[in-house]
Amino acid sequence: MVHRNRSLIVCLSVALCGLWQIASGATLCVSQHPGPGCPFSTIGAAVSAAAAGDTVQVSQGTYHEDVVIGRPISLVGANRSNTIIDATGLANGVNVDGLDHPGLVAVSVSGFTVENANFEGILVTNATDVTIEGNSVLKNNINLDINSVTCADIPPFETNEGFDCGEGIHLSGVDHSIVANNVVDNNAGGILLSDDTGGTHDNLILNNTVSNNPFDCGITLASHQLFGSMPPRSGGVFHNTITGNDSEHNGTKVPGAGAGIGIFAPAPFTKAYGNVVVGNTVKNNGLPGVAMHAHSPGATLADNMIAGNHISGNGADTDDTATPGPTGINVSGGDDGTGKPLAVIQGTMIAGNVIEQESIGIAVKTDGAVEAHLNNFINPTQGITMISNGFADGTLNWWGCSGGPTAPGCADVSGTEVLYIPFLKIPF
Repeated sequence: MVHRNRSLIVCLSVALCGLWQIASGATLCVSQHPGPGCPFSTIGAAVSAAAAGDTVQVSQGTYHEDVVIGRPISLVGANRSNTIIDATGLANGVNVDGLDHPGLVAVSVSGFTVENANFEGILVTNATDVTIEGNSVLKNNINLDINSVTCADIPPFETNEGFDCGEGIHLSGVDHSIVANNVVDNNAGGILLSDDTGGTHDNLILNNTVSNNPFDCGITLASHQLFGSMPPRSGGVFHNTITGNDSEHNGTKVPGAGAGIGIFAPAPFTKAYGNVVVGNTVKNNGLPGVAMHAHSPGATLADNMIAGNHISGNGADTDDTATPGPTGINVSGGDDGTGKPLAVIQGTMIAGNVIEQESIGIAVKTDGAVEAHLNNFINPTQGITMISNGFADGTLNWWGCSGGPTAPGCADVSGTEVLYIPFLKIPF
């Protein structure tokens, strides 16, 4: 028994030592002034030389590169204020490329300013356990032609980009990954989660500042056609958590360009479900603070939760998801041309939000039921507006005064099929 225990200890020690070697790896140094101990002058050369588990440490300076990562490494800049990937004339600043390197896992990118790329500042495809943290992603999507709404030479797998050339940070076919503490500013759009190359699910978008991205949403969860699939199908955008972010002044250059946070399932085969939007600040965006759109029968937009956000000063929705005025949250199944929604949206929970300085707190245009509770409506003309013949359970909300929707000075209810009694006598 003693011999067996000692053997077990030796085996465990060897295994743990092996894991430590994989986890720690080597550190490869990049400098604009290479020398002994820091031999690489380009990030790409160091990344190509790195083995799985290695760290590529980049000294301050400006590097004119499109950095492609295809193995599990950590790419670390000295400081995002002075370590710059300038991708002028290049496709992307950083491309975590699991599309061409199947099974890619355990990549991290931190400490850079990434700017001036033709398409995305940071693109991640078909990868697991990726961390994008502490970067500034600025002035990308250069190839966007706003007049023709095209993006010249964008790769064919990016099937449905519209106004954004992939936005500042784009995850496609990505799961169990984190995008945290980044500044995403002045790209066409901010952060995009899509399923062009596979399902995008169980990701965390945390504590990012996403602002002044003029032609699209601040943060977008959009289901698209899976690249190359015939008949068309989608991988789905699901079980993602959007929390602690500040999304302001996005989608303001073109009418109807972008919401603060959008969840979209436009076509019959698309699906965006089980996502959570919680604890964000969403202000002064071109479309509603949170826009949830499905535009076709058969689209799946289900079981999404919007909770604990501070939403104010956003715009009205447009086109087939139009709302009568500036709107905090819009849940819309589109319009068949007669005023009836095309898509049924199920299982939407809207709770604990502060919605202020909007004409409409929550707009609903779907034949499905929407649950809205414990929200504080501060200064909207209408707390809940039912645009179609669906049903909203709007009980236990604060309507801006103790008298509820029928009292002078309180936010009102518009449309039938809105249940609002009992209501809160004091703010939640």
